[in-house]
Amino acid sequence: MRYCSHIMQRKPQRRVLVIDVGGSHVKTRVSGHRDMRQFESGATLTPRRMVSRVLRLTGDLKYDAVSIGYPGVVVHGKIVTEPFNLGRGWVGFDFRKAFGRPTLLMNDAAMQAIGSYEGGRMLFLGLGTGLGSALIVDGTVAPMELAHLPYKRGRSYEDYLGDRGRRRLGAKKWRRVVADVVAQLSKALEADYVVIGGGNARKLKKLPNNARLGNNDFAFLGGFRVWRSSAPRT
Repeated sequence: MRYCSHIMQRKPQRRVLVIDVGGSHVKTRVSGHRDMRQFESGATLTPRRMVSRVLRLTGDLKYDAVSIGYPGVVVHGKIVTEPFNLGRGWVGFDFRKAFGRPTLLMNDAAMQAIGSYEGGRMLFLGLGTGLGSALIVDGTVAPMELAHLPYKRGRSYEDYLGDRGRRRLGAKKWRRVVADVVAQLSKALEADYVVIGGGNARKLKKLPNNARLGNNDFAFLGGFRVWRSSAPRT
């Protein structure tokens, strides 16, 4: 499922807690603080447990708003599918009530894409436990669910580019597949440039043509940016 929405004005907040929910770790950071705090996630992590752990982890910090990057489909700020690599109960969970603060939910790849964006038409691919993807066109964000679309031999893009695919294929073949996918998608989507992020991005010895290396810190920047005016919006 895919959706787009345009840049909107939103009253800036002074302090934002950003939560980057991944298949192996949950990472947090508050604007104005340089330290990143994290804990392990995994197949038993429910949203209630996540909130409880985050509140304990950040109990000494002050913040006015929350941004959450979620590894699944988010439409109009609401989770519509359960995650593949976490526990259940995410659909319909009230994060605003749980944190007691204004909360923005977005796809995790979209959040990192917003932090990586430098104008024009940008394709973002996140190589991590799974595969994240997003497209930003002139400030309009289009999170995409490429991960579970068929790629070849009955397997999905995530089956090849995600962490399980990397382990199955071996590093050399995995890198060739990454280069092939980047070339195909870059051409099909007419991307001006491709940003490759996620925890496995640095395992690429050579970046594909038209690609630049992302940084997981950009997920935090994206989470901060969406509470500012004139920021790319999901």
